Amino acid sequence: MHICKFFANFVADFEDIMEKLTKSQIKLVKSLQQKKFRDELGLFVAEGDKCVEELRKSFELVHLYREGDNASHTEIEQMSGLKTPQGVVGVFKKKSDCSKSSEYSDLTLALDGIQDPGNLGTIIRTCDWFGVHDIVCSKDTADCYNPKVVQATMGALCRVRIHYVDLKEWLAAQECPIIGTLLEGGNMYESPLPKTGIIVMGNEGNGISQEVRKLITHPIRIPSYPKEKASDVIESLNVAIATAIVLAEFRR
Repeated sequence: MHICKFFANFVADFEDIMEKLTKSQIKLVKSLQQKKFRDELGLFVAEGDKCVEELRKSFELVHLYREGDNASHTEIEQMSGLKTPQGVVGVFKKKSDCSKSSEYSDLTLALDGIQDPGNLGTIIRTCDWFGVHDIVCSKDTADCYNPKVVQATMGALCRVRIHYVDLKEWLAAQECPIIGTLLEGGNMYESPLPKTGIIVMGNEGNGISQEVRKLITHPIRIPSYPKEKASDVIESLNVAIATAIVLAEFRR
């Protein structure tokens, strides 16, 4: 039997607390480490008391497994995607796709091909801190329901909306300033910055793609220090750190 059809038969069982976990339930939870099963089942997994409790404020909890309650230490280890399991595993329903939304916050972040789940999770958490409620992602950006992303957000997924779109097409349809972080951009601290608009952050290795660069109306750069030794330092910052620096300046 196809693994997704097999697993789907057990989703309903999550609504009831089971005295003892079955191998099928453990297998289902473990399968949510993979995007294709998250997409087909409409579920994702989170671990740890703090992360799970935060997500419960906005996402429907399908089932909760807690070590010493309804799961053993070994069973939690088998379901966990962490090197050091935290004793609590929550299975949640994904939210419906909001990519067709036409309403965005005054300052919106656009991500062009961010690949690392840890970076994406940190960026989502940073947006939550700075009051950026929408992140528009290219379709090749990491999945926001990837367990590593979920853990890194520490519950910020509850407050930040994630949209997956054809980024070039979406940006071309916007009528607001489009700010891009480029090495040839003007010094961010010396350039006039718009109060509203879209900030574009690029791929970890290649930066903003050429087709998206053509749509940038306000190229900016985070300067390195000291200026006279700019050529001696690393070429670029980690994208999550760069995002935090840029958002801090826009919110200053």
